Amino acid sequence: MSRELAGHRWPELTDRTLLAIPLGATEQHGPHLPLWTDTAIATELCNRLAAEHDNLVIGPAIPYGASGEHAAFPGTLSIGHDALRLLLVELVRSADHFAGVVVVNGHGGNLPALRSAEELLHCEGRSVLTWSPTGRADDSHAGHAETSVMLALHPQHVHFGQASRGNTTALPDLMPRLREGGVRAVSANGVLGDPTTATAGAGQRILRQWTDALTSAVRRWEEPAGDDR
Repeated sequence: MSRELAGHRWPELTDRTLLAIPLGATEQHGPHLPLWTDTAIATELCNRLAAEHDNLVIGPAIPYGASGEHAAFPGTLSIGHDALRLLLVELVRSADHFAGVVVVNGHGGNLPALRSAEELLHCEGRSVLTWSPTGRADDSHAGHAETSVMLALHPQHVHFGQASRGNTTALPDLMPRLREGGVRAVSANGVLGDPTTATAGAGQRILRQWTDALTSAVRRWEEPAGDDR
């Protein structure tokens, strides 16, 4: 049976079915990666989660997020924090017939809206888990990790010859300037990290690490004894 929610009929779904929603973005990822990078990675992680979970379906991916920090680069589309929070809250509210909702997030800029939405939904007694992959502080956008993962998943969409080193300062040290002027203020090419070291093999290893972390988080969340949802 397909793991994609959109391909199901309603009698095929039960109150034991878990829903996973990929949350991405449409934003610049340097001169070498496509605008849909975050959405592609979130979708792949949901697919891998589904392969490890017996009763989970994957909702259509959300391809827009809070990407205002990338607005100076052509192609970036953003709905902002307020709209994203409202979208997530209403989407999860509409999913009460599922056993729970897992939002798998691929864009760091979505985190404030995601955390705020999750807090409200928990206060309402809804069963929701939000999860995002972690990485190095000096490799936060279109650098080694994301480029490696995209080489593993969609090499035809990676223009590796155009990859160049960006700002490799740790993200916490960049945040004051980044908040004030966006990514363009700290990186002329839109990269935070060094994609020139990326390989498909490294991408597969990173994907395994992220998949293991995601599946472990979901298992802990589902444990009745530790159920604080």
